[in-house]
Amino acid sequence: MKNVLKIVIVAFLAGFGGSYAFYALVVKPDLAAREAETPFTTAVGYDAPLTYHSSSSATPTVAVPNVDFSFAAAKATQSVVYINSISQGASYSYWDWFFNQGSSNRTQVSSGSGVIFTADGYIITNNHVVETAERIEVNYNKRTYPAELIGTDPSTDLAVIKIQPEGNDLPAAALGSSKSVQVGEWVIAVGNPFTLSSTVTAGIVSAKGRRIGILEDKFPIESFIQTDAAINPGNSGGALVNKAGELVGINSAILSRTGSYTGYAFAIPIDIAKKVFNDLVKYGAPQKAFLGTSVVEYNYENARKYDLATNVKAFNGVLVEQLDREGPAIKAGLKLGDIITRIDTININTQSEFEEELSYHNPGDKITITYLRSNKVNTATLTLVNQNGSTEIIKRKILSDGSLGAQLESTRYGVKVFKMKDNSVLKRIGIPENFTIVALNRQRVKDPEEVSEFFAKYRGRAYVYGINSSKQQMEIPIDIR
Repeated sequence: MKNVLKIVIVAFLAGFGGSYAFYALVVKPDLAAREAETPFTTAVGYDAPLTYHSSSSATPTVAVPNVDFSFAAAKATQSVVYINSISQGASYSYWDWFFNQGSSNRTQVSSGSGVIFTADGYIITNNHVVETAERIEVNYNKRTYPAELIGTDPSTDLAVIKIQPEGNDLPAAALGSSKSVQVGEWVIAVGNPFTLSSTVTAGIVSAKGRRIGILEDKFPIESFIQTDAAINPGNSGGALVNKAGELVGINSAILSRTGSYTGYAFAIPIDIAKKVFNDLVKYGAPQKAFLGTSVVEYNYENARKYDLATNVKAFNGVLVEQLDREGPAIKAGLKLGDIITRIDTININTQSEFEEELSYHNPGDKITITYLRSNKVNTATLTLVNQNGSTEIIKRKILSDGSLGAQLESTRYGVKVFKMKDNSVLKRIGIPENFTIVALNRQRVKDPEEVSEFFAKYRGRAYVYGINSSKQQMEIPIDIR
């Protein structure tokens, strides 16, 4: 046992001595030589240049740009407001029919953001921020203003509201151009996430012309600016601005499994928003132009579907997938499988670019389409139309009915009832604010006059079928006396 212990001790001392000798004779001299050489230094900071030092004569320098957003933030925050959308949630059952107990109500408040567009109080926001509201309030500069809904455009998820400020001197946002925005450019998002007012986050433009399929409208326009600036619930309707403090987008959506920011946020380009804003203020309704066709991406799979050549160098353009029977496109000679490559002088390579370019036009505008068919370039000049197939201006159709104590508006789905007075007949029989009447006694209605005439003449028990402000389909039993 003693011999074994001696062997272990001797081996340990021998190993230690060898290691020390290696360090003293090899490692230590090498370290001293390295310390005498020029060091490698990295200067990291927002304002400091990133410099690489080497023993060579060439010294490359990469400058990190100044990313101080204080000017842009100060300029943008004064134009962003806090919006509360207030509604009365209501539920009905057939027990209400028999026992006349009415509906159960609860107040619902959701919040969002908006951007001051004009000094006299016009504010742009998202349609989904205000679409379920029976009452809209704007909080700005420590004051609360009641807001009037001017108009909505579900196809772009935009809406315009109006407040009455004293002096008409609100700080309107400085408008930039989304067409000039570049991928990789710094931007900041300003809004009110999680009810935290005037929050500023920064990021870059990750992509342009994104189509993510979130708009539920029949004719959606999706050509979003994608950014990694943090956007969360409550940011909707807020501002996306560039480093100069110019508005380049209206924040609208995020892609997230949790409902909170995960790096993918989307804004409506300001050039689209300006067109929609002007339409809503002037006419109360968007003036959307139609070509009479729907398109899909021109790629390998769709080229095979239409028996087109797949060995092309690049799939430039969009494919005509559907043609309206009496639309401008079919009248101009376009056919299924044609490849649209240009609208006027603008190159078209994606479905988003196609929809965005049309969004800048009005019904009645003449445009020239360039398209390929059998590898031959063709052009067609045609006149754009509205959703009804004409070139007329579409305006809000509102009827103020004094006997009902409410205003009635024709919509795509039926007749919307809003601005009901306290003594309104409709309110008394259980119709909620912003309720869209689709059918009366199971008969479809489309015009305000039909609703007004029904309540003026009908007596007895009836059914009102429609959609409430929360998009719930409801059939309300009523008793008209």
